[in-house]
Amino acid sequence: MMSEEKKKRKKIFVEGAISSQFIGESIAKHSTKTSIGAHQIFLGQIRADIIEGKKTKAIDFTTYQEMAEEEYYQLREELFSKYDLTCMHVYHSLGMVNAGEINLFIFVSSKHRRQSIDACAELVEMIKKRLPIWGKEIFDDENYNWKTNN
Repeated sequence: MMSEEKKKRKKIFVEGAISSQFIGESIAKHSTKTSIGAHQIFLGQIRADIIEGKKTKAIDFTTYQEMAEEEYYQLREELFSKYDLTCMHVYHSLGMVNAGEINLFIFVSSKHRRQSIDACAELVEMIKKRLPIWGKEIFDDENYNWKTNN
């Protein structure tokens, strides 16, 4: 892979929760791209699950960043080859994200809705299965449990 090509790549990881302001600004930036006819957005939010009588108050995310970003760009290439997409953006939180906050923002655009809907749904599953991202559930009693993706 050429280093110049890698320089153009956007980082997919952000520290902490993903704000509604960031999501709104991302959407607004696309209003000038008038060849787009559809956007599909997926937002992953931290649930306050009850596990063995303890309530999840946050998840602390960690990753092997270089490997995860490289794998993401492989997924991206696969989906751009399979679907007629205009653009695709993924942002995933690292560090502590509290229950009720957004930790995953996927934004897929295309000329027609079916392409963006299908690509976004497939991408969510691919990220869960293939990216080396781990979450430590922090409970209200400060104990923790490593989360499994489902």
